[in-house]
Amino acid sequence: MATARDQGWLDAVVADRGRLERSSTAQRVADLLRAQILEGALAPGLRLSEEALGSALGVSRNTLREAFRLLVHERLLVHEYSRGVFVRVLTVDDVVDLYQARRLVECAALRYWRSASAAATDAVRRAMVEAEEAAAADRWVDVGTANMRYHQAIAGLVGSARVDAAVAGLLAELRLAFHVMGDPRTFHEPYVAGNRAILDLLTAGRTEEAVGRMERYLLDAEEQLVAAFARLDPSR
Repeated sequence: MATARDQGWLDAVVADRGRLERSSTAQRVADLLRAQILEGALAPGLRLSEEALGSALGVSRNTLREAFRLLVHERLLVHEYSRGVFVRVLTVDDVVDLYQARRLVECAALRYWRSASAAATDAVRRAMVEAEEAAAADRWVDVGTANMRYHQAIAGLVGSARVDAAVAGLLAELRLAFHVMGDPRTFHEPYVAGNRAILDLLTAGRTEEAVGRMERYLLDAEEQLVAAFARLDPSR
């Protein structure tokens, strides 16, 4: 599924190497690569050159292989014997399962709005503004990234590091599915308004309405992605 536009993937990773500390570890490398997947820079099917990536990031081969192993475990990468490591290509079954998990977690997380810290609710508002500003500037890939941050911030209302980590994994994996949508504006634009409607309901104290809106929103997104996968594989 990798395309010509993926050729800049290494530049994107290198530009983000500031996330690594001097004493780099496999976990930090994995965090950096996961962040790039979440931001849409690494497309499904892309081969990650061990030599090029290790040299660009200044990390050892063993460190890089351990980072790859962590991300394979998270279902973000796959290792193919004698071929190398690739960004994972999702299936329609993956999409259905991911949205089932998202509905379970995110709808419940909304009910923490009133008891959440100011920092947590502010994070939701900041992500919303970021998405709206990117949409106004016609930066639709950036809108997709802001959408991921919005939903990560929704999970953050719970105030649990474990929930945060679980949702980060779900969203990074889901971002791989977004690549099947040919036009990012067509896909993301309706959800900017949807996210704003949910936030406005929360701000107005109408929590259960926000929960219902989120459930419908996630069902619609799932149906849209499943239909896109069906077009790629009409036999399903």
